Amino acid sequence: MPKTWFITGASRGFGREWAIAALERGDTVAATARDTATLDDLVQRFGDAVLPLRLDVTDREADVAAVRQAAERFGRLDVVVNNAGYGQFGMVEEVSEAEARAQFETNVFGALWVTQAALPVMRAQGSGHVLQVSSIGGISAFPNIGIYNASKWALEAFSQSLAAEVADFGIRVTIIEPGAYGTDWGGSSARHATPDPAYDAFREKAAEQRRARAGNPGDPVATRDAVLQLVDADEPPLRVFLGDGPLAIATRDYESRLAEWRRWEPLSVAAHGRRD
Repeated sequence: MPKTWFITGASRGFGREWAIAALERGDTVAATARDTATLDDLVQRFGDAVLPLRLDVTDREADVAAVRQAAERFGRLDVVVNNAGYGQFGMVEEVSEAEARAQFETNVFGALWVTQAALPVMRAQGSGHVLQVSSIGGISAFPNIGIYNASKWALEAFSQSLAAEVADFGIRVTIIEPGAYGTDWGGSSARHATPDPAYDAFREKAAEQRRARAGNPGDPVATRDAVLQLVDADEPPLRVFLGDGPLAIATRDYESRLAEWRRWEPLSVAAHGRRD
C-alpha cells in the first residue's frame, strides 16, 4: 500500500533524496522547506503527490498547522521524517548563548514539536513510523561541534523514551545515525561561532581529525533504498547507522567507556554507601 510521508528539510540533502525515493515508488509526500520554491521541480515532476509546505520548524504553531494540513490533504500520516537541522561549529567556550539556543530550537525542539503534532494522527490510525535524523555525533562527540553533538544526544534521548511510550499504539521510532556524506551539512547550511585565537592551534588539529573521519564521504542518493527498506520493515530498528564509518567510531567509543566505568567501579560501589 502507498504510504504518506511528512518530511522536514526536504529542500536538499537527505530530506530531498528520501522525498524523491518515496515519490518515485508512488507514495505521497508533504515536503516542508523554509522556501517552497526549492520544491517547485518536485511539484512539476510529481504533481498532486507532493504537498509543498513553507515551514520553520522552530515555530510550534506552524508545525502543528503543517502536520494537520498534511493529514487533511492525504487522509493519514504513515512516515514522519524529522530531517531539518544544521551544524553549529565552534568550541564550547566560543559558542554564544544565542547560537546554542538556536541550535537546540531547530535540532531538538523542531523535531519535538513535529513529533508531538503527528502522534495523535498516528495513534488514531493505529500505526506510524517516526524517523529521527541524528548523526554519528548523536552517540559520540567531537571537538568544535560540541553544541551540535549535544543537540543530537538530546534528540536521541527523547526518541528512545518515545519509542517505548508509543509502541503499544503500533507506532515505531527509528533514529538514523549517518556518518560523513556528500551533503551541504558542513557548507552553506552550517553556522560558525566567532573564533577565539586561544584555540587556533587546536582548531587546526580538530579540522585534521574531522577530515580523517570523513574519509570517503557517502553518496546521499545511495541512502534512498536504505530508507525505503526501513519504513517497509515489519520490525524496524530503534537505531541504525548510514555509511560504512560510524560502526568503527561507535565501537571504539563504547569500548573506551566500558573500560573506564569498570576501572572506576570500586569508587562507584563505595559511593553507594552502607548496604544492609
